Amino acid sequence: MKNVNRHIGTQGLSRGAALGLLILFVATATGAQVQPPPAPWRGAGPTPCVGSDGGIYKCPPAPQTIAVRAGRLFDSKNGTMLTKQVIVLSGERIMDVGPERQVKIPAGAQVIDLSQATVLPGLIDGHTHMFDTRKPNGTTEGSMVIAVSNVETNLRAGFTAARDMSTHGNGYGDVVIRDAINLGRIDGPRYQVSTLGIVWGAKPRDPAKPDNPLASTVVRSVDEARAAVREQIAHGADWIKLFPTGGYSFTSTGKVNYELTYPMPVLQALIDETHRLGKKTGCHVYGGEGERNSILAGCDTIEHAFDLDQEQANMIVQKGLFYEPTFQRYIEPYIDDNDAKNTGGKYRLTPIFEKAVSMAVSAKGLRIMVGSGADGSTFAHGTQALEFEMLVKHAGMSPARAIQSGTMVNAEALGWQNQIGSIDKGKYADIVAVSGDPLKDITELQRVKFVMKGGKIIKNELGAQIDP
Repeated sequence: MKNVNRHIGTQGLSRGAALGLLILFVATATGAQVQPPPAPWRGAGPTPCVGSDGGIYKCPPAPQTIAVRAGRLFDSKNGTMLTKQVIVLSGERIMDVGPERQVKIPAGAQVIDLSQATVLPGLIDGHTHMFDTRKPNGTTEGSMVIAVSNVETNLRAGFTAARDMSTHGNGYGDVVIRDAINLGRIDGPRYQVSTLGIVWGAKPRDPAKPDNPLASTVVRSVDEARAAVREQIAHGADWIKLFPTGGYSFTSTGKVNYELTYPMPVLQALIDETHRLGKKTGCHVYGGEGERNSILAGCDTIEHAFDLDQEQANMIVQKGLFYEPTFQRYIEPYIDDNDAKNTGGKYRLTPIFEKAVSMAVSAKGLRIMVGSGADGSTFAHGTQALEFEMLVKHAGMSPARAIQSGTMVNAEALGWQNQIGSIDKGKYADIVAVSGDPLKDITELQRVKFVMKGGKIIKNELGAQIDP
């Protein structure tokens, strides 16, 4: 039990609270099946359903047939806007979609009228942090409450799926949140998570100052790197978050220096071990040798890359990787504040990064993801659609391509392109709607008025008529 406590971060919990988290973690991580309630049910009310965590809950209603009338519908596969469409869904899946003159609404179907709105597939955020950075005196209970609030906020903002890129010192808490969403305990996006992340230890281990088990795993050799990957995946990681570069600084002549972390053999071992176990890696890189090493080693997503150039963009395309800039996150005003303080106002990173992202947008065949980096610190959860605006207005991406990046491209990066990312027959009924036309005004995505995830209405601020 001691080891499990260490890995899910139950330090400071009451015995009862810790036990509850442990039951949830063990049941979901191992796939343990709990026996149904005894028959006949002798508790309160009708016979409930039982989750794999052992807890009972009110059984959901039987799947129903719903038809959505869409005045405008964004086709994320082709980047075009269709009009007067009908979407038919049963339960959590889309059964049919097409022009209203061709798609027949089944008798008895519930009809949702979005004929005055623009309907889109649920948005996907390629880079979130559901946990705020854990404070030195923070508790697991407090961190969990904040994380639950963040994921609910993200869903209501129209992000029906997301990739979470490290827990900010909260151990394996993202696994617990992800699994609670999948069990239907709380409402949130469909998540893939990266747990703690793995960082390089340049100095030998100090027994007097042990590594924090809730923070990023520190490795100091190839063998430790491979072991860290195995451990994180065994505890539920979908992705392995890597940090091939550290910070950046300017020389007296204005050249940017980027701190290299892992030696190349360690980085290659981290990526190879992750791939051997059927998972993917995301590499936090600012620039320099660490950025180039990440591409050469085959990191699945190249994150940030302030000094990305045409040669590297071509390499990313050739290797079948993805580029995820988190553009808004790194051109926030505080970046300029820091640069002004550190250089006496002489040099700025922002124009270097803007040039890199604009180049990436024009690079042929480069798959650019939409990721916010929302972290509850400098980027509030629920405002991630700012990233679409930045890519369009500051990097030259067309609105249609930006929306495709935040739907189809992100779905492909997650390996979920057959499940989400477009409104198509057989996919999950993850649907959002806005009042205006985001192809004319991309900021419409910052005002999502209707959200449906898996056929369940999460938000309806359009006053959409719903006929039983």
